[in-house]
Amino acid sequence: MKRLISCETSDLADRTRQELLDAIEASEGRVIVQELSLFRNTVMLEPITDAEIACAFGADIILLNAFDCERPHVAGITCEPEETIRTLKRYTGRLIGLNLEPVGNSATLGELEAMPSGRAGTVENALRARDLGFDFILLTGNPGTGVDNTAILNAVRDMRSALGDDMMIFAGKMHAAGSKDEAGENIVSKDMIRAFAEAGADVILLPAPGTVPGVTFEFVREMVSYIHSLGKLSLTAIGTSQEGASPQTIEQIALMCKMSGTDLHHVGDAGVGGLNPENLMAYSMAIRGKRHTYLRMARSINR
Repeated sequence: MKRLISCETSDLADRTRQELLDAIEASEGRVIVQELSLFRNTVMLEPITDAEIACAFGADIILLNAFDCERPHVAGITCEPEETIRTLKRYTGRLIGLNLEPVGNSATLGELEAMPSGRAGTVENALRARDLGFDFILLTGNPGTGVDNTAILNAVRDMRSALGDDMMIFAGKMHAAGSKDEAGENIVSKDMIRAFAEAGADVILLPAPGTVPGVTFEFVREMVSYIHSLGKLSLTAIGTSQEGASPQTIEQIALMCKMSGTDLHHVGDAGVGGLNPENLMAYSMAIRGKRHTYLRMARSINR
């Protein structure tokens, strides 16, 4: 199995969960996950999907936020609903994942947002995601949803039991997600990381250094080292709208994430209009230079 950053579309076909994880690990901290918002039913450049634009600017993996498993739809895709994700994969040539959100019972910060049942972190939605053609699930929470780590842990355990080896499972939070007790550096702990790993998570998510109050480079570096000691992969995430900050800020965050030892780099969906292509490219340039950035752009698949 090639490094993921060197894969052509055909290299990704019919690969096992472990082969994909090995391809990510072999990329040595140079894999970029671009999150795309489905809260709006528009695209930046009709008729091209935002996912295709992201791939043209260096994304290796696409993560869909607010995808409704009960009503499959992605702006820019016209096909039968059950073929939406397979069509998007054909257009992009990339691995595609989605956020699912397990709501907990902990104390909350502010008013909670209503969430469609098709976005919930349930086994039923996990099985729907598998049948739709997704490659992985990220169990996390949007702002104001009340998702907490205990609920994520229970969802990881239940989904791994239901899915077996069929899909990769990512788990963790980029911000408090409305949970009062899990804000700042309390978002994650070594005890919770170990619990996620033992429950069957393949990749553990952490906030990127400098994106959440109290989450420093030293803190993230320690957590990434611990994740690796458990034989799991790490994903550092920009989930606090700083994906729309200056390119210089993006480059600083990118380099801190690279120095932390992370395996995957997440860029959020809260740029102006959702996707910020220039900042995505700046991030890619910072962690892997022009050569691999241009190669990923050249390997993006057009219709």
